Amino acid sequence: MSEEIREEEILEEKVEEKVLETDEIIQKLNAELEDYKKAYALKLAEFQNFSKRKEKELQEYKEYASKDIILKVLENLDNLERGIEASRSTEDYKTLVEGLEMTIKNFAEMLVNEGVTEVEALGKEYNAYEQHAVQVMNNPEKENNEVLMVLQKGYKLKGRVIRPAMVVINKLEEIKNNEEENNNN
Repeated sequence: MSEEIREEEILEEKVEEKVLETDEIIQKLNAELEDYKKAYALKLAEFQNFSKRKEKELQEYKEYASKDIILKVLENLDNLERGIEASRSTEDYKTLVEGLEMTIKNFAEMLVNEGVTEVEALGKEYNAYEQHAVQVMNNPEKENNEVLMVLQKGYKLKGRVIRPAMVVINKLEEIKNNEEENNNN
């Protein structure tokens, strides 16, 4: 029996060693887990601070994004005001008109420099993406769907339509349909 007891004691010692080894492994894993948790919490805090900082920067950018264009507009507004004052004192309206033309030219150049281009419409085929038809006319001397008049210019910003042109277009089908109806009656 003593041999059985000795085997049990050896087995118990081995089990105890394994338990101690397992406890050490668990402690190491717990320590690593805590390190990862701390690193995660630190990275999370850094990311949240970064996000807040970027959000604040974006808000500031939005608030002041138009600053440069506003300064250019103000420059042209100053020119208009000076032109009106000069015309009032001299009653020289020819010079006023010339000043207005120069200011319009400056505005147009400023817009082109900002990536704004005019939608070409007059004499072109109607394009619903760039133009808004507000009236239809029947002119047999013009092509069907041809833009006959531009009531308000349209503009694109870097290729994207920001204001469609308001146009009058030619519709030949309506002439033919009306003539057919009149002939049938």
